[in-house]
Amino acid sequence: MLRLTDLKLPLDHGDTDLKAAILTRLGIAPADLVGYTIFRRGYDARKQSNIHFIYTVDVELRQASAVAARLRDDLRVRPTPDMAYRYVAQAPAGFANRPVVIGAGPCGLFATLILARMGFRPILLERGKEVRERTQDTWGLWRQGKLDPESNVQFGEGGAGTFSDGKLHSQIKDPGFRGRKVLEEFVAADAPPEILYVSKPHIGTFRLVRVVENLRATIERLGGAIRFQSRVADLAIERDATGTGQVRGVVLASGERIAADHVVLAIGHSARDTFRLLHERGVHLEAKPFSIGVRAEHPQALIDRARLGAAAGHPLLGAADYKLVHHCGNGRSVYSFCMCPGGQVVAAASELGGVVTNGMSQYSRAERNANAALVVDVSPADFPGGAANNPLAGIAFQRRWEEAAFKAGGESYAAPAQKIGDFLAGRPSTELGAVRPSYTPGIHLTDLAACLPDYVVAALREAIPAFDKQIHGFAMADALLTGVETRTSSPVRITRDQQLESVNTRGLYPGGEGAGYAGGILSAAVDGIRLAEAVALDLTSRPPPA
Repeated sequence: MLRLTDLKLPLDHGDTDLKAAILTRLGIAPADLVGYTIFRRGYDARKQSNIHFIYTVDVELRQASAVAARLRDDLRVRPTPDMAYRYVAQAPAGFANRPVVIGAGPCGLFATLILARMGFRPILLERGKEVRERTQDTWGLWRQGKLDPESNVQFGEGGAGTFSDGKLHSQIKDPGFRGRKVLEEFVAADAPPEILYVSKPHIGTFRLVRVVENLRATIERLGGAIRFQSRVADLAIERDATGTGQVRGVVLASGERIAADHVVLAIGHSARDTFRLLHERGVHLEAKPFSIGVRAEHPQALIDRARLGAAAGHPLLGAADYKLVHHCGNGRSVYSFCMCPGGQVVAAASELGGVVTNGMSQYSRAERNANAALVVDVSPADFPGGAANNPLAGIAFQRRWEEAAFKAGGESYAAPAQKIGDFLAGRPSTELGAVRPSYTPGIHLTDLAACLPDYVVAALREAIPAFDKQIHGFAMADALLTGVETRTSSPVRITRDQQLESVNTRGLYPGGEGAGYAGGILSAAVDGIRLAEAVALDLTSRPPPA
């Protein structure tokens, strides 16, 4: 097969137009085209007067080799790469040394799934609940202001990504096409088939619930075990005189010990107690940069008009998104993060006495507001006391501002909020304008400057007017800012080597967002596949350590 890239078609086009474009590009007759498959479909809206779709297609031809030879100088026509996923190993008959995976977010789920498909019968331990029970607990916070520290937006089956937009695009380098494997597994688990080819695929929060349940069923059918409400309270690690360790098992909060020489650590970016445990057990950690800020809400119709002009509302375009960045005079960078078209701002706290915001959308993206995090980069140099001797300093930094937001919100899990016009003017908000908040369990109008470091406030005040030059109306006085957004990424990196093991603890395989090696559902799932491959290769290439 041949892959054709950069096929441009007008906004209103049909299947016959795409077929005609393929024939024209290849210079062939209709009878020479056996069939085609869309690999990618995106659109270019940089010029609103000429919005057009851009396709990448894989075509099957009767005389493919002759066509390829004739068009060998056309870089837009190349052989279709082999994207088939191949398992790196298979468990031998009678295999009994079952690997353990900690955490049922995207990284942990896909590490478990791939290990199960290779016959290793992994055991997945998740501190939270099954996804539907977890959803009920999450609604308890959103509707009643009641937080369960073990079952919430951060903890439970599916991980933090379950209550997001289900966004599946990523900018990671993926020469092994593991991302394609992730998408194919999602589709097999009842995700929308178009995620295989749209340029910015998403599933939506509630549809993702069903997908996660189906992945669980597949894992169990393949011999894997998934245990919920099974928080890991300790790790059994043997260390020699040099400080090099070997994992021997995990200890649950119930006191049960599970022996294991291979443990995948996919704990997510909010498992602060587990970070502390790892530090106490001598696992090498380091503080890393992340970002903090607020959630911005605008009318979705405003974003649609600004990005798509007269084409706003076109069914093939859907709700418009945006991606913004501004480099400030104080040396900070402000950027939009986790933009949720037609979505809502959600409560994402996982600790009592703190307020954390996040954003999510349903598959339809049909709510009245657009929201995105507007965040500012922070580094270990900003953390209290520095981070040279305390890799957990970033956690204390996050917690400080989450607790400040809880206090500013009235200590009820309501979130502090402020209109953009008041934020830019440096005055507290006292009444809402045209933009109605979507955050539940509610907001408390105040001055967000009390909930963020001064340099973050200054950077946001500089960036928002700059963003207004890119999206007219972004600085509208009635747009709403809700705080605080602190969980953009992990404040810790669990350092690993080229074999994906901890640099000082054999058999411990840290990965995903919590370990500092991913940022989003797709990249975390891909990292989970890589971890599964590393574990499988180690299990089959040499015997477990004596």
